[in-house]
Amino acid sequence: MISHMDRRSFLLGAAASLSAAGPEPIIDIHQHTNYSKRPDDVLVTHQRKMGITRTVLLPAGSRYGLAAEATGNDAVVTLARKYPKEYVFFANELPDIPETRPVIERYLKMGALGIGEQKFPVDCDSPAMRLIAGIAQRFRVPVLMHFQHGAYNYGIERFHKMLEKHPKVNFVGHAQTWWANISKGAEQSVMYPKGKVTPGGITDRLLADYPNMFGDLSAGSGFNALERDPEHAREFLTRHQNKLMFGSDCNDWEGEGEKCIGTKQLAQLRRLVTDKKALRKILHDNAARVFKIR
Repeated sequence: MISHMDRRSFLLGAAASLSAAGPEPIIDIHQHTNYSKRPDDVLVTHQRKMGITRTVLLPAGSRYGLAAEATGNDAVVTLARKYPKEYVFFANELPDIPETRPVIERYLKMGALGIGEQKFPVDCDSPAMRLIAGIAQRFRVPVLMHFQHGAYNYGIERFHKMLEKHPKVNFVGHAQTWWANISKGAEQSVMYPKGKVTPGGITDRLLADYPNMFGDLSAGSGFNALERDPEHAREFLTRHQNKLMFGSDCNDWEGEGEKCIGTKQLAQLRRLVTDKKALRKILHDNAARVFKIR
């Protein structure tokens, strides 16, 4: 008779084997440790059940838990070093405090592959964010940013100025205001707009016009942007197939079913992107290239 612990170990091993032997490698560019108090061992099981081959861990800053009780730099380093074949990590800190540069640079020197998730109450083109861009340029790493009107990285309509001032820095856009602006004329206070997309929104233009702008498809905001208008989504995903990356940013414990936004996003992308080469770029190749994941 198999004990409960033996059965759990068997299931974990089976999930890992299935992931390794799956039809496609998948990089999840957006996960957190202690996300809504989810234990690390549950996160590991969650990612394996989703079929993720590599996960990018995004730490919180020293004074904010990214509004999700996420833990910081030391926590993501610990988990990534425990599972080096499955996890890589970013560095992070508030952009407008004296500790910004020394903290971020310390973790970049320890092996962080990027900076973020930058989710702090500053203007997106502020001196503080220019400092972040300067660090990123020096270390040749990307910056992942959470755009949320009235809360984090204000002024997305001005972000083109940052892209122009820092052409050697790759930026990755994420969250409600980033994805609401897939549609032209978006009302900035509406976080999850519904209905048909009007082509030519800020997000669409930034992706099209700037080689150093990329998109993180994670969370309910990314899912909503595609689900609200599948016809537009198919064209958008095809046109920006070299600029978009899969991320989950889900805090559930299951790693499957309706509660897991990552599982739903994978199903959504497989439904909308019928070209296997394009799907491979979005699920793996773009992140591997931009984040230099080996």
